[in-house]
Amino acid sequence: MIYPAIDIKTGQCVRLRHGDFAQKKIYNEDAGAQAQQFVDAGARWVHVVDLDGAVAQKPVNVEAVAAILASGAKVQLGGGIRDMAQIAGWLERGVARVILGTAALKNPALVREAVREFPEKIVVGADARDGMVAAEGWLETSEISLLDLVRRFEDCGVAAVIFTDIGRDGDLSGANHQATCELAESVSIPIIASGGVASLADVAAFADTAVAGVIIGRALYEGRIDLAEAIKKYGGAKPC
Repeated sequence: MIYPAIDIKTGQCVRLRHGDFAQKKIYNEDAGAQAQQFVDAGARWVHVVDLDGAVAQKPVNVEAVAAILASGAKVQLGGGIRDMAQIAGWLERGVARVILGTAALKNPALVREAVREFPEKIVVGADARDGMVAAEGWLETSEISLLDLVRRFEDCGVAAVIFTDIGRDGDLSGANHQATCELAESVSIPIIASGGVASLADVAAFADTAVAGVIIGRALYEGRIDLAEAIKKYGGAKPC
């Protein structure tokens, strides 16, 4: 499954480099219009991150997310979601799946509770820097390894785990195929690759592997990957 990415800051569609807010580039003032472009290219899902929410630890860009939902795309959303009320609130607004990142690291019981209450609606965000999980909008790096975090939820029933290699995210240096494939082969949870995807060859390298999906961001905005072509060649029939 191909997931085009929209990161929202102050209502705008942006990309960061390595999660650094000082290295921000605006690609579209209208997040909803950007989502519509993706839908027109054949995307059925859009991966969305509320960057302001990730720092504020609460939903911030509600109107921008609503505009994305209006495009008709199914949305998996992360950023600052910390409790059941916020999870329920986003799902009630029409978000298809909620991503728990910092909450998964600091409050794993919340993930389990959310999965019980909202089966197939919860995704774990495993964002790692040099193999160690980061949190709070990537401003903190923990002492928990990527594999240890993911294994916490092996029997939980989460819909998927998104592994983002922070050291590659937003810099078009190429995806971390080895680490992502090793993770996917080590656990039973579907793994979605994120970070550094730079070309269609990066996407192709995940075909015929245990990796279940690929998130593409800057490479789409910079014209390095044609989304319609990527979906036609590698887009899966079901989300994971």
